[in-house]
Parts: sequence; structure tokens; C-alpha cells
Amino acid sequence: MASTDPTPEPTAQPTGQAPAPVRHVVVVPPEVPMVGLLGARDELLRVLERAFAKADVLVRGNEITVTGAAAEVALLERLVEQMTAVLRSGQALSPDAVERSVAMLRAQVNGTGDDRPADVLTMNILSSRGRTIRPKTVNQKHYVEAIDEHTVVFGIGPAGTGKTYLAMAKAVQALQAKQVNRIVLTRPAVEAGERLGFLPGTLTDKIDPYLRPLYDALHDMLDPDSIPRLMAAGTIEVAPLAYMRGRTLNDAFIILDEAQNTSPEQMKMFLTRLGFGSKIVVTGDVTQVDLPSGTESGLRVVQDILEGIEDVHFSRLTSSDVVRHRLVGDIVDAYGRWEEARPRVSAAHGRKR
Repeated sequence: MASTDPTPEPTAQPTGQAPAPVRHVVVVPPEVPMVGLLGARDELLRVLERAFAKADVLVRGNEITVTGAAAEVALLERLVEQMTAVLRSGQALSPDAVERSVAMLRAQVNGTGDDRPADVLTMNILSSRGRTIRPKTVNQKHYVEAIDEHTVVFGIGPAGTGKTYLAMAKAVQALQAKQVNRIVLTRPAVEAGERLGFLPGTLTDKIDPYLRPLYDALHDMLDPDSIPRLMAAGTIEVAPLAYMRGRTLNDAFIILDEAQNTSPEQMKMFLTRLGFGSKIVVTGDVTQVDLPSGTESGLRVVQDILEGIEDVHFSRLTSSDVVRHRLVGDIVDAYGRWEEARPRVSAAHGRKR
């Protein structure tokens, strides 16, 4: 990307006065379509204007003129450079991608991140049925990289952060690359705050409601017609956690979902199923435990037990990594503040603390 030299630095201002604004012109290369950079009906340009409300952004032809504080002007120039890199990779931009890119660049300025938005947004995991699955945030990128680099990975974070979905994508990728011979998906059969009572039908019918989220993810990543065949052949196995006892799983990619609903004993049982040539990913949200009162979560305990063990990695995602509706992140944060503010009851003594 080319850019013109900024106007001369303003002369020193009297003490107490804000620095004079600077003006900078960014020239977008002719091979980069402006409609891709600015969006249909300028929707991406409006995202830029909201993100840099204190700067003036003017577009004329393939030139973007930015006027404002020097730091904001420099940041917006870097953003346009990253957006251009994403477009050159053949990927389209969305308002969400632009907003996340702004957040990544601001994190770099604050010294809390060093990942380039283009590197995150163009990291392809799996292409299936006309779309590509890729991380959308820095923490998601680190999570995916940790799955490549470690044998046992824990993905811990709130709802909507892509913990299970990205793990499933990596499992399918490993199977397609013949790095493993099968995928084993499991989760504890614990009801989320409700008692469903007697469920009619066969054993498969009874456990299917608990495993439905895993089936849904599979249908997003594989040809639906191939899934029954793969399951019949044992290449993909979806089963409740209770079925794991006594097994040794070799050459498999194993995912334990909703791990916050395991007891410490169940967590130990599951982790010791690991066989040669296998990889384990454990996902869960320690703020949504559905175990009976008084039962400790195995996901909470295992962090103290295995932290620092070689080839075991804990990836922690936050509300900023939520990739569902924007409100989901706000809801997660609101509940977190409420939990911190309310009086806590001691489990051992039954009194407020």
C-alpha cells in the first residue's frame, strides 16, 4: 500500500493546549477494489467512522484522507493496511471483522497483544460446503495453535467463544489429513438446571438430546450424507462420558465438551483414556456448572492439578472472544459483575461471606 507523506508536523503548542491535528492520505493500490474495502453502501466505512469518532475520514477515488490526533491517524492507516491484506488473500471483509481488527490494533498499542489482524482473519482451518472455518479473535487463534502444538488442550471460556466448534474443526481437519484414524466426541449427560424425567425410546434416543450440539457441529463441517456412514464404521463416535470408562483410545482425536459438568473423578477417568497417537481437547465454562449442589466441578479442579505439566495447555477465552450476537458478550460481562457483587455463601458453613 502506498501513502503520501503527512503534512509537516505542527509547531509546538503553548503549554496546556492539545496538539494540532495532523492530516494523512492513504493511497489504496488500484488492484484492491474500494467496494471491498468500504463495503456495500459504505457499511465498512461507517464502521471506521464509528471506531475513529475523533478523526475525520474522507474518501475520494482510491485515496483515504484522515485528519485527527497523530496516534489515531497512524492507527487508522495500519487498519487500512491490514484490511487490504485480508482482501488480497481472497477473503471478504465484514463489519464484525473490521471491529475485531480495530480491537486487535488497539491492544497492540496498549501493549496487550502483538498479533496482526490479517494473520488472525486469514488463518484457515477447514473449508467445507462452500465456506471456510477460521478463528475470529487473537485468543481463538492461540487456542487453535495450541491444539496443533500440544497433546492435551483445555479450552475454557464463556458461551459463544467457539471452544467446541473450533475443536471440532481441528478434529475433522486431522481426520481428513490422516493424522488420526477416528474422532471421539463425548460429553456428560447432565441436565442444564431442569429434570427431564423419563425419556421414551431406545438408549440412543435417550442420550441423543445431550449430544445434539455435537451432531449439529458435525453437520456444519461434513457432508450430512457421509456422517451416518462414518459413524457406522466407527470413524466418528459420539457417546456420553460414561461410555469412556475402561477404554484406551489410540490414534484418535478426542473431544470432551461441557467438561464443567464432570466430577474430579470423571475428569481423571477421561484424561487417562489417552492412547498413543491421540490428542485430547477438553472444553467448558466454569461459570455454568449444572452439577448437583455440593459436587465439585472437575474442570475447576484440574486447572490446579495439571497447570504447568509439559504438553498440557490451558487456553482461556473471555467475553471479548464471543462470536455470537454482540449482546452475548455484554450478557456474559453483566453476569460476571453480578457474581462478583453479590454476597457469597460458604458451601461448608452455609453463611454469607
